[in-house]
Amino acid sequence: MPDTTQVEPPQSGGVRADRFSLARAAYRLRDVGMSEAAHALEHLDHSLREHGSRGQHLADAVLGATDGIVTTFAVVAGAAGASLSPGVVLIMGFANLVADGFSMAVSNYLGARSQQDAWSEERKREIWEVEHLPEAEREEIRRIYRRKGFTGEILERIVATITEDEQRWVEEMMREELGIHEERITPLASGAVTFVAFILAGFLPLLFYVLNFFGISLPFGAFTMSLGVTMAALFGVGAARSFMTLRPWWRSGLEILIVGGLAAACAFVVGVLLRQLAG
Repeated sequence: MPDTTQVEPPQSGGVRADRFSLARAAYRLRDVGMSEAAHALEHLDHSLREHGSRGQHLADAVLGATDGIVTTFAVVAGAAGASLSPGVVLIMGFANLVADGFSMAVSNYLGARSQQDAWSEERKREIWEVEHLPEAEREEIRRIYRRKGFTGEILERIVATITEDEQRWVEEMMREELGIHEERITPLASGAVTFVAFILAGFLPLLFYVLNFFGISLPFGAFTMSLGVTMAALFGVGAARSFMTLRPWWRSGLEILIVGGLAAACAFVVGVLLRQLAG
């Protein structure tokens, strides 16, 4: 049975991070008292605004790291299956690392930018409609809240409260009518996080080939050690996903490990089948 001792809200400068860590822990333990403490933290509104960007950057990092490890090791496994020389493995591996990492970062940047542009354009349209068609937009608010079950004087008070402030009015239309929420992320930062995570994680499968290139003796061979560190890295990145999904860390780790292992196995088999072409 979970401990229901009341938890005092942290008062440190890290209150925003503490709030969400506490909330996640409360959910896992199904601890109502702990959850109440999390919701009582100071600066909660600011924390909610900031949480979106932190969560997005964590997602970018996990996505970039996962793709970096899987695609780079797939190249290594394919080359090993084809019995290519370590020099060829390094050339192919680094070419993939830089090109694919850059491509993925740009795609992530453009995707985030497109989302922000779409949100901005829709918001401009809603502002124009509120300014030029106030009665029609007021009736939209009324219909939205009537569908939620509000009627009579309560419904009219809700409509009046929302429409007395233009910014609140527009935000309500964006959320309730269009189902659009502002993406509080910086596209450039999103792309940069993806690229850095891709490069750092994607370098791991190549690490022992680099050491071997510089004449450093390896006890089990470059490919075997690359396989070991790649499996560990895949499991670690998968486990990190539990911060976003709230799933058990070991399950998330195994999921990514299995998916990455299957991709590498496919590449290795293709290398074996096409080995004669390299000769």
